[in-house]
Amino acid sequence: MTWGPFADGSTVGSQGSEGGIILRDEEHPLGSRITLERGGATAPYSITCGIYGSMFHTACAGNEADGASMYEAMRDRLVLLLEAPTEDEYLAMLRRFVDDY
Repeated sequence: MTWGPFADGSTVGSQGSEGGIILRDEEHPLGSRITLERGGATAPYSITCGIYGSMFHTACAGNEADGASMYEAMRDRLVLLLEAPTEDEYLAMLRRFVDDY
């Protein structure tokens, strides 16, 4: 299973949850979404992500290169969370994810 465009890509170019313009917006079929915005209310670039029914998190970056890099890294880590074999492992991985981002 792989990431794909959220809402068939219709959200790209619209306003995101942080008040910026959505540059990338993807969804994973196991139940996660990640969005990269430029020009939001709190930072030049923001990455919002969530695992449906479990968590929502926002990270910030000062420039586009850092934002894109963080987006990719967070996306990879979200897959690991989605595939966690037990709830205890999921919670431990989630704490590390939030600490890292």
